[in-house]
Amino acid sequence: MYGVMIILSKFVCVLPLKLRMWIGNLIGNLTWLLVPKKRKIMAMRNIQLSLNTTLQETQIIAKASWTRFGRMIMDVLAIPILPKEIKQRVRFIGIENMDKALVDGNGVVLATSHSGNWEMLGAALATSGYPLVGVAQKQANLAMDRFINEYRTLSGMHVTYKSGVREMIRLMGQGMIIGILMDQDAAEDGVILPFFHREASCPQGTAFLARMKKAPIVPTFITEDKDGYYTITCQVPVYVEETNDKTKDIIRTIQLLNTIIESHIRKHPEEWFWLHNRWKYTEETLKNKVDLI
Repeated sequence: MYGVMIILSKFVCVLPLKLRMWIGNLIGNLTWLLVPKKRKIMAMRNIQLSLNTTLQETQIIAKASWTRFGRMIMDVLAIPILPKEIKQRVRFIGIENMDKALVDGNGVVLATSHSGNWEMLGAALATSGYPLVGVAQKQANLAMDRFINEYRTLSGMHVTYKSGVREMIRLMGQGMIIGILMDQDAAEDGVILPFFHREASCPQGTAFLARMKKAPIVPTFITEDKDGYYTITCQVPVYVEETNDKTKDIIRTIQLLNTIIESHIRKHPEEWFWLHNRWKYTEETLKNKVDLI
């Protein structure tokens, strides 16, 4: 599998951008036909509950949420040539917020979501010279895990796994940026807080690291302007308001970040990964409690 991906990458890298995006759109549309009906229904239900959309709007958002992955795949395969394309394909808004956040040398936590092309977000920042650490989820397929993380490092990104908390703390001490996708279901490891008005299990790592290192959190998002062209927006830093109650400090910060992520998703609903069941843990927990009554 690893060798196949390398060969595919070499092929994709010689293609013009327009053709790469056309192939990506084709992949996205074809694979949408293979998505199980049950998962499509789940995604549409979550869209309607979160955004109060019409049936037609819901169907459009659900499909777009999936088909963009075809373009993401092409961008990942083309990472070796990204340094030559970055200035033409990616523009930054609010990058001064990231620059200011780095000044104190305590490190920065970059809080983002599975919205837009998050692989391009990391690659673009690293290629532009920012000391970014990508926090990865280890893939079950070891060959794919190796490929993805090797390609992330090609852009200049350092990669660590979610389990490497001590390494994250050490790297923040060196003034690096820890990039965390904080919108996945954290199951029993998370704190239960509202997300789109429904209880969800939320990861604590972003607020935990920022509080420990007294570091700023910079909410950062990427949006697609047109096929293959992107805007990265770095928002005003968020600081953990530290009191004697660590748990409350973390919960308060996560809730604020949830609100920021929600606001971004509402503006760009078709770019968020609705086919991930964000509320699975809390819904199953509630169902189990009802069954016990």
